[in-house]
Amino acid sequence: MFIGEYNHNLDVKGRLAVPAKFREKLKQGAVVTRGLDNCLFLYTRDQWEKIVEKLANLPISQSKARAFSRLMLAGAMDVECDAQGRINLPEYLRKYAGLNKKTIVAGLFDRLEIWDEENWDKYKTEAEAESTEIAEALGELGV
Repeated sequence: MFIGEYNHNLDVKGRLAVPAKFREKLKQGAVVTRGLDNCLFLYTRDQWEKIVEKLANLPISQSKARAFSRLMLAGAMDVECDAQGRINLPEYLRKYAGLNKKTIVAGLFDRLEIWDEENWDKYKTEAEAESTEIAEALGELGV
């Protein structure tokens, strides 16, 4: 399980150090792709295969299903940790997420999210301000 929030720097070659506690989980391979809210999603290979199976079962006749599949699949890239525990993020994904030097790696159970630090701080501030409304909506879903 991925949990926690970690500050890391992106180097000039687009490499990002994965938090040490998560590197073992990513040794069997990983996939990085466009995420939601202008961040990147990083999945283990096993979890990615589960996501792909769900996407493959979406109805191709629905435009929103096609759009979501394209967002997730067309932008996906296999990544591996190097000897220093870094992954190389392709330029098109860095541009999509607006990544600059300072990044946040956030653990969200089955995936890691990679955020530009400034965007993360803004998102987190907004979410915290709406926490009561978010909790009420989740309560209606049985959470």
